[in-house]
Amino acid sequence: MSELFNSENIIRLDTVNSTNSYAHELIKNNKAPEGTIIVANEQTTGKGQGKAKWESEAGKNLTISIILHPNFLSPEKQFQLSKCVALGIKDFVNSIFSKDAVYIKWPNDIYIEKKKVAGILIVNSIIGNLFEHSVIGIGININQRNFISDAPNPVSFRMLSGEEYDLEVALEQLCFNFNKRYDQLINNETSSINHDYLGALYQLNSWKNYKYKGQLIEAMITGVSEYGRLVLSTRSIKEIECDVKEIGFL
Repeated sequence: MSELFNSENIIRLDTVNSTNSYAHELIKNNKAPEGTIIVANEQTTGKGQGKAKWESEAGKNLTISIILHPNFLSPEKQFQLSKCVALGIKDFVNSIFSKDAVYIKWPNDIYIEKKKVAGILIVNSIIGNLFEHSVIGIGININQRNFISDAPNPVSFRMLSGEEYDLEVALEQLCFNFNKRYDQLINNETSSINHDYLGALYQLNSWKNYKYKGQLIEAMITGVSEYGRLVLSTRSIKEIECDVKEIGFL
């Protein structure tokens, strides 16, 4: 197994507006070899999906960005990278909570039972037919005990176990799990990635209510398309494929 993600590649910051923004500046200035990890004690404007902000109390959680140059991956297969990242973080969470139900909420939030413990924001740069680079922002709730934002269902390791965790040990374990999954991607082990991602998918094969294009529907998640669109079936046996902006989990 490679050791692309290790302590030698870590840039540590006390305070930064966003680790993803910092990563993009490194890339812009040609100072971002693959495997560079930016770790922040505090993010002042951490980003979530869309316009959402990522709440993280200073010094309590893992807030990091990873820079990759996955030029071995064709642009049409970029969702394989998203799967790989989500699985690496899920594996890390399972290393702490081995007996708990840990899921990937499509496309790549990490849940323990029905609560969100980690979020991922991936920004890919593709020029023509080449995958140039990827910046992967990761926020994992570790030691935070109270959340004050209007996020509906946050949870942390400490809230679940009552224990406090060493963030350096947690980061080391996360890098280990991420290395394993990225090796799978490099070695084109797509069947294993696809199998594990589907098996971890939140609400798979269960009838649930969703908001689809502004309308309430009852549907069942049955999979994810090759290009990362969520696939659902309805009671009328009609199949739906949708992107993040079209579907809402209720």
